[in-house]
Amino acid sequence: MNAMNTVPTLTKPVLFTDADGRARWRDEAVALTEGKPQARLSPLAASAGHQLRQSPVGFRSEFHCTGEAQWVFILRGGMQIGLQDGSTRDFGPGEFFYSADLLPAGAVFDPKLHGHCSRQLGDEALVTLFVRG
Repeated sequence: MNAMNTVPTLTKPVLFTDADGRARWRDEAVALTEGKPQARLSPLAASAGHQLRQSPVGFRSEFHCTGEAQWVFILRGGMQIGLQDGSTRDFGPGEFFYSADLLPAGAVFDPKLHGHCSRQLGDEALVTLFVRG
């Protein structure tokens, strides 16, 4: 396929629960197959509602699993996601990820094994948009 026929993509960071029960990251390509060459769009996807959240300077969560898979869009401030292996990933305004690190079926939550933690970064409140998907 030549460059004229390639479909542009957007990278979708996905926080997911791996086979061992631990949260991990993977990147997925979202094909931008709709729209016009000047403004490419992904196919329309259904959603189950949205919520806005404001977290004050100093906010930090405990380890937890995502209750329902959802998109997380950073509107203002900074957010850091920490995993059980000690790694972190930072997100700023205009960035997003898909949070789908659900508790494995039949598992009892173990804060030393499952989930992720999050914290606000910087000197301004964190404002996020959650879109259930």
